[in-house]
Amino acid sequence: MNYVAPLKDMLFDIEHLARIDRIALMPGFEDAGLDTAQAVLEECAKLNEGVIAPLNFEGDKNPSSFKDGVVTTTPGFKDAFRQYAEGGWQGLQHPVDFGGQGLPKTIGGACGEILNSANMSFALCPLLTDGAIEALLTAGSDDLKATYLHKLVSGQWTGTMNLTEPQAGSDLAAVRSRAEPQPDGSYKVFGTKIFITYGEHDMAENIVHLVLARVTGAPEGVKGISLFVVPKFMVNKDGSLGARNDVHCVSIEHKMGIKASPTAVLQYGDHGGAVGYLVGQENRGLEYMFIMMNAARYAVGVQGIAIAERAYQKAVDYAKDRVQSRPVDGSMSTAAPIIHHPDVKRMLMTMRAFTEGCRAMASVAAAAYDAAHHHPDADMRKQNAAFYEFLVPLIKGYSTEMSLEVTSLGVQVHGGMGFIEETGAAQHYRDAKILTIYEGTTAIQANDLVGRKTARDSGTGAKAIAAQIEKTEAELVKRSSANAKAVHMRLKAAREAFVDVVEFIAENTKSNPNAAFAGSVPYLMLAGNLVAGWQMARTLIVAEDQLAQGTDAGFMQSKITTTRFYADHILSRAPGVRDSIVDGAESVNALPTEMY
Repeated sequence: MNYVAPLKDMLFDIEHLARIDRIALMPGFEDAGLDTAQAVLEECAKLNEGVIAPLNFEGDKNPSSFKDGVVTTTPGFKDAFRQYAEGGWQGLQHPVDFGGQGLPKTIGGACGEILNSANMSFALCPLLTDGAIEALLTAGSDDLKATYLHKLVSGQWTGTMNLTEPQAGSDLAAVRSRAEPQPDGSYKVFGTKIFITYGEHDMAENIVHLVLARVTGAPEGVKGISLFVVPKFMVNKDGSLGARNDVHCVSIEHKMGIKASPTAVLQYGDHGGAVGYLVGQENRGLEYMFIMMNAARYAVGVQGIAIAERAYQKAVDYAKDRVQSRPVDGSMSTAAPIIHHPDVKRMLMTMRAFTEGCRAMASVAAAAYDAAHHHPDADMRKQNAAFYEFLVPLIKGYSTEMSLEVTSLGVQVHGGMGFIEETGAAQHYRDAKILTIYEGTTAIQANDLVGRKTARDSGTGAKAIAAQIEKTEAELVKRSSANAKAVHMRLKAAREAFVDVVEFIAENTKSNPNAAFAGSVPYLMLAGNLVAGWQMARTLIVAEDQLAQGTDAGFMQSKITTTRFYADHILSRAPGVRDSIVDGAESVNALPTEMY
């Protein structure tokens, strides 16, 4: 079975939860209403369903290869990328001034999900290019923008993000790559960078590397890191490509998943120094790189949703075809497709509810991002920025951890056939694992949530979100349906559990940091579960109203049923997680290290 983009569900979120009608009232987005969203998503689906998705399984069997410094991508990738770039998809969310389409993230995020569901290995190339564009837009000089942005936005060139070194993983204070100032204002860059996604490939004319390095004499630690543009090929004043720069791929990794995406080891400066250009000011590189990382963290969360959707579609298709055993209720006298068995339904509903809940959360976050950048009122921009910043670690952390559970269930639905590579279910499981690791592990997202997003303001921002959730609870109370009552009960319990944990984190981060951080990942998972569950509760309210009006009855009923399942089976986990955090911190740290 090939992938089919879930356009109806995406457009429901965009219309009713993200409120695209309000975004279309903001300066610069006047033409970006629901009709535009639908037209763009439909075109995006055509390209991905017809061209990019069919390459996914092939990329797993026949991944990118490396020989004599040259990386050759999976057959079909180069032509697919050409079609992607020519269609203007790389520039979808980027400014019109640099050749982009200037559409809101609310639309771009949904397109990102479609692309990643179709082929996550392929999608990683434009994902990193988006991050490079964001960093240059924010901190690049006019000259750097003029030289690089048009070609990056068009997809003619691609971008990378170079942080990690053999001795410096998440601890960027240990970065050793160095940059030596030159008389002409450029720098010579020396060092080794590892885990560089699409650091070398054959799909674009040039690759623009954004590289963290230390200028000679810079302070130790993170305060001495600068950011540089280092192109694969030098760019002449007329925009044409010149000589090859002194940056070379020395190998690519052999990986558990995303095999078609070349993960390169890059060597800078083995032949006299790679020419680099400073982005912004010296020693502010980490600040600029976080612009890329924040954009990428949201995008990686969307990858989790995307791979979960792909796994769900495959599992449903298999469950409808695979005949095994008679139903336990005696409704059929012969063996039936396994979708008739209650436990298979439970697994499929878990996959569906997780995916829809996280999609709704990501859509609402994208709308907040758009408002933070385009709302005419300064106070509204500030409020939306704070809301979006709080949600980024949830989207990245919860949605990717969710994808592991969903893709594992996808293998389980297939039974023994899921363990066989030819069915393709295992590829989704393997591909999903990297999502909880790159762009910051789940623990790093959780540390951000605890330190910057909760303890720093003593939980004020987190409690403000809880107050918004209470308003949704009040709307549910007014409803007479059994579904609304059940969802209200679970949402209220989850919100109360969340507030308890917020208070525990705020009280202990300084006085007993081991206790606070022992529960950091469970706190992130509780918060993600709650916010996704909140969006599902909002979904139920809309769907009940639409159903009462006779609008698309089958779809609206399915939204109500999926929300009820989310509340009963997923949101109901929250109080237990609260107990493990608040009451269980001591046992996490109790065993002496020598006893492990």
